[in-house]
Amino acid sequence: MSDLSARLELAVAAARKAGDLTLTYFQRDDLGVEIKSDDSPVTVADRGAEQLLRKEIAAAFPHDGILGEEFGEQAGTSGYRWILDPIDGTKSFISGVPLYGTLIGVEREGRSVVGVIHIPGLAETAYAATGGGAWYIKGDAAPRRTYVSKKRELRESVFCTSEVRNFDRVGRRDAYDKLQAAARVSRTWGDAYGYLLVATGRAEVMVDPMMHVWDCAALQPVIEEAGGTFTDWQGTPTIHATQSIATNGALLKEVLALVGA
Repeated sequence: MSDLSARLELAVAAARKAGDLTLTYFQRDDLGVEIKSDDSPVTVADRGAEQLLRKEIAAAFPHDGILGEEFGEQAGTSGYRWILDPIDGTKSFISGVPLYGTLIGVEREGRSVVGVIHIPGLAETAYAATGGGAWYIKGDAAPRRTYVSKKRELRESVFCTSEVRNFDRVGRRDAYDKLQAAARVSRTWGDAYGYLLVATGRAEVMVDPMMHVWDCAALQPVIEEAGGTFTDWQGTPTIHATQSIATNGALLKEVLALVGA
């Protein structure tokens, strides 16, 4: 088994295990919510899921680095770095909405080479390693290859984002208004789930104006191996940007023209 295959196998298993842990707290009336310094919410489920992931990774790949949203960075020596977001979409999670995800990426030489998007509340998982195609699992069904859609015009397409107010926060409400006006359908089926929709051909465009590396790392391999593009707002493929665009590839040029400053 190759280095990438071994890490992908662990990433899928660990994401599903961490997702199961989050479900034990999901839609509970006694779930406590704290507000972090950046005004984002965090719960015991976020922290417990990341601790579980770190334990699984350290046991299998003790020389790999780990960066997580909740517990910071642990340096490694192997050249691989795991990047974790235990609950992407905590606002949905604390609201009892199942459109939240567990994200795991593995970075090598500045680029994400393994990615897993797991949606525990819907039992959906999309995953990929560079060169191996993108795959999708629903529940306990067998994995199947997944691809982006083939639509070629935004006026025929579904555009998603995570939170409209985030465009206001970065002074780019104009970008949202242009995308909404141009798309056939616009929805806030956001966070990790919006990117899974692009990777499985159910949406064509997902745009976020506020991102961190732990939001991005899992997404790039999955979207690209499904045949799409994952870039910043200048069209550069990267996980190290503060905003993102995922498309089916055919629509990237049109989307860039609309969000260009």
